[in-house]
Amino acid sequence: MNEFQEIFIKYKDLITLAVYGSAIMLIVIGLYAALIKKHLVKIVIGLSIMEAGVNLLFVAVGYVQSGTAPIFSPGNEDAAAKMVDPVPQALVLTAIVIGFAVTALALSLVIRLYKHHHTANIDQIKSLKW
Repeated sequence: MNEFQEIFIKYKDLITLAVYGSAIMLIVIGLYAALIKKHLVKIVIGLSIMEAGVNLLFVAVGYVQSGTAPIFSPGNEDAAAKMVDPVPQALVLTAIVIGFAVTALALSLVIRLYKHHHTANIDQIKSLKW
């Protein structure tokens, strides 16, 4: 066993708590940016940060210590108890692609709004109602 594995086993609970805490902090920071900031680009960045936090939380929930790949093979029938659940990983991969598309669409809308109104501030765009 190498040094990294020994440290990980010794501080497993602390590392798990740090990963969950990091995911929750990313979600809170993104939520703050999306709700409080007035510039549209900052709001889109906040949504992206929040998405990263949710993805990290999904991966952390699906983690199994000393887990194996979810592949059954002959002679290894008792390995099902130590297999990692592939569903959270598949959901995160799909969420990354969807999040990229949503972010690209949101930024393109911000560019169009900026070209039309010459500002990216929400308060100034709201005051330009007809």
